[in-house]
Amino acid sequence: MHGTKGPVTLAGVSQRQMISLSYLEQLFGRLRRHGLVESVRGPGGGYRLARGPEMISVADVIIAVDEPIDATQCGGRESCKDDGKRCMTHELWASLNAHIFGYLRSVTLAELELATTAISTHLATLAALQAERAGLIDRRDALSLDLEARRAEIAALQGDLEAAQLTAEQYAGARDTQ
Repeated sequence: MHGTKGPVTLAGVSQRQMISLSYLEQLFGRLRRHGLVESVRGPGGGYRLARGPEMISVADVIIAVDEPIDATQCGGRESCKDDGKRCMTHELWASLNAHIFGYLRSVTLAELELATTAISTHLATLAALQAERAGLIDRRDALSLDLEARRAEIAALQGDLEAAQLTAEQYAGARDTQ
């Protein structure tokens, strides 16, 4: 989806997504053969979507890269059991496959990009809030230390005041006895 600003290189995708370059070359070859991406040659070349992201579903991509969506044991061949017959739950798993495929067919790359952008925005906001919280905690800790230092100063001043009062009382008592 980074290709909205021009073609993307497989090396760039490989780095960002931490996927082997040779595997990406295989995948993008399949995507190109299915008409989902097109290659751009020359300087600044790479791959870009062949159609708008709102016209390509996640299911289109999965079909193009030949990744099966199948929860059945038999791979959809209806020979789940050793005797070649269907298992009792075959229809359940086949129905689940249809629901998954229907959902993936309904999600476009444009919608996926919007969701990813929203998540990125929320993560950035969360990181900023965490940094602000850390700053507030540091400030609180500094103020707590400052408060403790002032309390110690006040205690020392109270001790000095009590000592001065005691000295004053002793002096006054000594003066009165003279």
